[in-house]
Amino acid sequence: QVQLVESGGGLVQAGGSLRLSCAASGRILSTQAMGWFRQAPGKEREFVAAIKWSSSTYYADSVKGRFTISRTNAKNTVYLQMNSLKPDDTAVYYCAADFRYGSRWSHEVNYWGQGTQVTVSS
Repeated sequence: QVQLVESGGGLVQAGGSLRLSCAASGRILSTQAMGWFRQAPGKEREFVAAIKWSSSTYYADSVKGRFTISRTNAKNTVYLQMNSLKPDDTAVYYCAADFRYGSRWSHEVNYWGQGTQVTVSS
């Protein structure tokens, strides 16, 4: 069983930055990915970024160049550094674990965190 605990959300003005953290406990196969999805009110949950055990990464086009996903050397904490935030980035951000590397589909995720709210004011 894998448990995910997120932190770091909050309120920020447009153009500002936030860093989200996700601490994972339990075993995740090295071939699987960890990452972040987000869900805005009235919208479906969407992919944001993912990272593999080897630290290979991929991003949604909407955040590429602004967000950076990384992980600790111990491989049990994943971060999402969010810069140049826009009001459209407002959403609940969910840590995700144990899904196929390369996937952008929420239904392929096996474990979810509880979610952390990110609000960007204009």
